[in-house]
Amino acid sequence: MAAAAALARLEQKQPRARGPTSQDSIRNQVRKELQAEATSSNSPGAPGTNVVPEPKEEISPHLAVPGVYFICPLTGVTLKRDQRDAHIKEAILSHFSTDPVAASIMKIHTFNRDRDRVKLGVDTIAKYLDNIHLHPEEERYQKIKLQNKVFQERINCLEGTHEFFEAIGFRKVTLPVPDQESSEDFYVLGEAARAQPESLEQHKQQLLNAEPVRATLDRQRRVFRPSALASHFELPADFFCLTAEEAKREQRLRTEAVERLSSLRTKAMREKEEQRELRKYTYALLRVRLPDGCLLQGTFYARERLPVLFQFVREALQNDWLPFELRASGGTVCPADLLLGCFCVGGHEGCRSGTSHICLET
Repeated sequence: MAAAAALARLEQKQPRARGPTSQDSIRNQVRKELQAEATSSNSPGAPGTNVVPEPKEEISPHLAVPGVYFICPLTGVTLKRDQRDAHIKEAILSHFSTDPVAASIMKIHTFNRDRDRVKLGVDTIAKYLDNIHLHPEEERYQKIKLQNKVFQERINCLEGTHEFFEAIGFRKVTLPVPDQESSEDFYVLGEAARAQPESLEQHKQQLLNAEPVRATLDRQRRVFRPSALASHFELPADFFCLTAEEAKREQRLRTEAVERLSSLRTKAMREKEEQRELRKYTYALLRVRLPDGCLLQGTFYARERLPVLFQFVREALQNDWLPFELRASGGTVCPADLLLGCFCVGGHEGCRSGTSHICLET
């Protein structure tokens, strides 16, 4: 109503000019907003309310995939890009009720991002367990002082370490300090754990060999029949939007690039920088044209190598034992060490537009 009144006042006060003016632009904008409001009010919903409808993202009919999706290795659930970390953390925490040792190990390796710090902490824990295994009769190796400098700097700062000690048989005890009136906290190995030293050795190896739990990329395998529309498609924003970690990495690479500009570079250094430029894009969508004209489509990391694509194609064939080779559109055989992100037309700037990718031919 306010917009309609403002439009009426403008029409009364301002005469129409011969050409387009700023007032004309305002009137056109107001008309568009009124039409949009009328359309939303006529749509099915709660009548008589003044709730502004949430803007909906327009989905192009030519989107090749709805987005980038991942599969949780613990639950098998398919997740969106922004849901994977929260879901994996929730799955790990729920695993404590069934296997606290495995859950605490997954928490140590997954919740802590600094891999160097994780390795230092894990090696320190392994050293504690080795001392217990090599000196089972010495009491001093059966307890760990929590206020110890090494424990505080290497272990206490990591998430999941306290849960791990408690899961393998340690219990937190406050003991008096000899010749002093104060007391300190210790982790003391329980009697049940002392009676089974082989279990501690098994838990140590499990801790050392563990890897972070990461969601695997969903290939979203699709097959298209020969069609004139098969070569016209667009990619969703998931292929181009950077996460916070990717943005920090991009800023670090740019800072390094500025420093390199002030120094002379060899040919090998320039080639290495070109490879690094290719890595700024995370995902790539590839289509393989089969001999019968059908297109096999899949989502990949841009840094994956060509053998991954060979395996992807082989898994889709009915007779997977048949030999085949992949050729670029020009007819050249693709080298085995090629990055999959290099298949984007016009380099990676073409990939940013999301409008064209080359098709490989068998």
